[in-house]
Amino acid sequence: MQHVVIVIHLMLVLALIGVVLLQKSEGGGLGIGGSGGGGFMSSRGTANLLTRATAVLAGLFFVTSLILSILAGLNRKPTSILQGGQSAPTAPGPAAPLSPGGLLKDLQGAPAAPPAAPAAPSGPQVPQSK
Repeated sequence: MQHVVIVIHLMLVLALIGVVLLQKSEGGGLGIGGSGGGGFMSSRGTANLLTRATAVLAGLFFVTSLILSILAGLNRKPTSILQGGQSAPTAPGPAAPLSPGGLLKDLQGAPAAPPAAPAAPSGPQVPQSK
């Protein structure tokens, strides 16, 4: 159903673009679209026909847009951030020290040496250049 409405919508878009491009320019800003003689209808009748066609196509475009938005919302299921049963996130703790082999050895599954206990700092630490 949605694919059929999309195809109709795209055909309406192309028709609307064509009808708008056929209309006579009123401002003449670039000097094009002036009063060219000849045509299948008088200039007043053509403007009236193209104006009505534009209004009908714009209305159909609006209707198909609404139908597509309704169809897109039909399959949407309401969700809640309160559902799920997960506990509240915890603050990350200090990073565990790496084994002497490095991160690659830890990831490869090599037996890790027991980490040495870090010495407690006696005061504020200041970076020193070496």
